[in-house]
This record gives sequence, C-alpha cells and structure tokens, in this order.
Amino acid sequence: MPGADGQPAYDVGVTKIKFCGITRLQDAELAVSAGAWAIGLIFWAGSPRRCSLEAAAEIATAVKRRVEVVGVFVNPTLDEVAARAEEAGLTMIQLHGDEGPSFCAEVARRTGCKVIKAVRVRSGADIQAMSAFHTDYHLLDSYVPGVPGGTGATFSWELARAHHGPLPLILSGGLTPENVSNAIAAVRPYAVDVASGVEAEPGVKGPEKLEAFAAAVRSTAMAAR
Repeated sequence: MPGADGQPAYDVGVTKIKFCGITRLQDAELAVSAGAWAIGLIFWAGSPRRCSLEAAAEIATAVKRRVEVVGVFVNPTLDEVAARAEEAGLTMIQLHGDEGPSFCAEVARRTGCKVIKAVRVRSGADIQAMSAFHTDYHLLDSYVPGVPGGTGATFSWELARAHHGPLPLILSGGLTPENVSNAIAAVRPYAVDVASGVEAEPGVKGPEKLEAFAAAVRSTAMAAR
C-alpha cells in the first residue's frame, strides 16, 4: 500500500465503508443511510449470511444507484458468477477463495463488473503474493482454518502495511465500532469491510452497531484534519 515515502500510492481521503453479509432490504437501506460505499451480498452456500438470489435482486434494484452492490463468492465457476451478476444486478464481484489471477481477469471480462480479490492473511508472504492479482481492489481478511470469512477474528495490522502498489486496499477481519478507528490509523486503507461486527445475529444488522461503526470511521477523518 505505501509508496516510496511510506504513504499509500492511492488517495486515501475519507475511508470508505463496505457493510457485508447483507440479507435484507431494510439492512441495505440502513447501510446506505449510514454512508456506505458498498454492500456485500454473500452467495457462498456455507455462510450463515448467505443471501438468496431473490433478496439480492430486490436489494440491488433498490440501492445500486446509491452504493456498489458486491457479490461475494468462494471458489465459484465462471458460469455461476456470470449468472449471479446478471440475475442480481451486481456492480462488483468479490472472490474470497483460492481463485487465481487468470480466473479473476476472466470474471471481469465476462461480467463487466469490478473485481475485489480477497486473501486470508497468515504472514507477509500472503500479502506479497497479491501482487500477481491485477484486479480493481485487494482485500485483506483474517485466516481461520476451514472458514473463508466472517469469523470475527482480527489479524496483525502491521502485516497489512506491507501491501504495496497502486491498488486500493480494503481491510477486513474482526472490525468493530470499538477497534475500527485504530485499524484505520494503523493501515490507512481505502475502505474497511465489516460483517459480524455490526450484527444483532448472523445476517441481521444491529442498527445501533451499524451507525456506531460509521460514526467511528467518520471520526478518523475529522481527527486527521
């Protein structure tokens, strides 16, 4: 992420927010009202936050002119991604499994969507390996064996500082209203991504937590002035 002077190679500005694990239109509207840049709709069958295709289409129709609508996939087929992107009206695709650089490029070509490539961080080597992915965004998440994401666990933010290059960085993994300002100060990401940290229960957002998270992110921008 930092350039030669130790600063991000892209313009950070005000840190953006992606509220992930949205399953209901009312939660999508709450996210928009709180100032979301993007919302994440999970299509991985193993997630307790899986969004049905019908709900995804309803949500995207209602909000995609106001926020990015991100479909989150784990090791999908190209046909699956292309079909969901068209049927749900997605504007971005997040690949959260073991997808390689060529697969990511083909997803972009097939769907016309911007692509976020996620990696679960165990060491600096995982971050170094991201240089092979020429997607639109990189996302760093926590590594928990056998679980692709949504674990509520954090990882060492010092490792994230090793992310170099021009691609905007999205920081994920165990973020909450209580720790997100520290995470932003440590990493200076383009955006932060939260799911379990603002939930009342899996797949259902807690309005107070969601607004508290957004307020904490906004406070970092005011503190930087």
